[in-house]
Amino acid sequence: MITSSAFRGKRYAVLGLARSGLATVDALLASGAQVVAWDRQENARALVAGRAEMGDPLEIDLSGFDAIVVSPGVPLNTHPIAGRAAQFGVPVIGDIELFAQARADLPPHSVVGITGTNGKSTTTALIHHILQTAGVPSAMGGNIGLPIMGQEPLPEGGVYVLELSSYQIDLTQSLDCDVAVLLNISPDHLDRYESFDAYAASKARLFEMQSADNFAVVESAAEDELDVLDNAKTDIFIPIDDVELIGAQADWPSLQGPHNLQNAQAAIAVARCLGVADVKIGEALGSFKGLPHRMERVGTHNGVLFINDSKATNTDSTAPALAAFPPEANGPRIHWIVGGLPKEDGLGACEPHVGNVAVAYTIGEAGPRFAELLDGRVQVERAEMLCEAVSRAITNARPGDVVLFSPACASFDQFKDYEQRGERFRQFVDALTSDTQGDDLCGRGGAA
Repeated sequence: MITSSAFRGKRYAVLGLARSGLATVDALLASGAQVVAWDRQENARALVAGRAEMGDPLEIDLSGFDAIVVSPGVPLNTHPIAGRAAQFGVPVIGDIELFAQARADLPPHSVVGITGTNGKSTTTALIHHILQTAGVPSAMGGNIGLPIMGQEPLPEGGVYVLELSSYQIDLTQSLDCDVAVLLNISPDHLDRYESFDAYAASKARLFEMQSADNFAVVESAAEDELDVLDNAKTDIFIPIDDVELIGAQADWPSLQGPHNLQNAQAAIAVARCLGVADVKIGEALGSFKGLPHRMERVGTHNGVLFINDSKATNTDSTAPALAAFPPEANGPRIHWIVGGLPKEDGLGACEPHVGNVAVAYTIGEAGPRFAELLDGRVQVERAEMLCEAVSRAITNARPGDVVLFSPACASFDQFKDYEQRGERFRQFVDALTSDTQGDDLCGRGGAA
């Protein structure tokens, strides 16, 4: 784990004992701090009982505490902890801020911070993969992978690659990224912010924390329309849109579509800032396997490609997937499995790409509405259950076609989360394309 003398003898309250909370407690205790921990769940509290004091920061006297460390999932605009902390003059921070404070005790290293509305996870994983391919020690954390405070410190010359949500940036005051990346900004999480401008300003704080000689890699539209660099100290601005490619996108199997072009351009820019040679960057772009449930290539069968994009829970996320597979000589080739628990009405950002769809298979609570919206524009099959949709798509698809599971909806009507939904898609594809499939598979648990 990461420890620091900066925490020794200080007193912290930790609210929330999920993975990052537990890693925070462990790191603070190992650093010689006093810790009061709390979680609403008794089984979570039991994991630190006997090592940390127990106490709800909403109820205990917070006089003399150095900080309250909360999960990014705690909504500071509505949760009473913000007001409670203010009464005692105690800052509310997250584990990323603890990492920032611990950096002085770590071997010399670099930090890359990646934020944006869409593409953060893929870009973070891609940068990490490029560094690993080039033989550079690196660790991936933040909003992806293992909690950063629970990871082993990197040796000298290592690079910490952090995916940062706006919530995490809100809880951070001193993270000086050697390279800070803003991929894009579109309206999101407006239940946590008073306006879209306030949401954009949260993202822009990543640049405000940088030193003057560090790099800002930014989508041009975000700067042109939202002035995200207005308060940045650095003058080293690299527009993502202008980054020169290494090779052709067609040679990067897991990085197809316009959204992944942007992700790749951002990763190329970061790697060059860190001194990675183009030959190594190009090698890594071609060997990158992508992330589970995000444009994940499940496999091919009889010349048909199967894509698991279960993480696409709204139309903004699904639109790039539809755009990634334009029609070929024989016409549209996407067999689109769409539906679930709706987040919005209408096709939204998917509208311009409907012409890429050969057949749509509608499922879940939103299925009837998608069928209504698409009927007359593409062939529509009302499948209701995911297994039935996969089965029909396999029957209809021809060599060169793509079965794309990009539901543009939340999963909670039929599944625990998007990960379980994606796992089921994988399982159905595997079973229905194998020689040992059972004829009654979809009748024995086609939903969950």
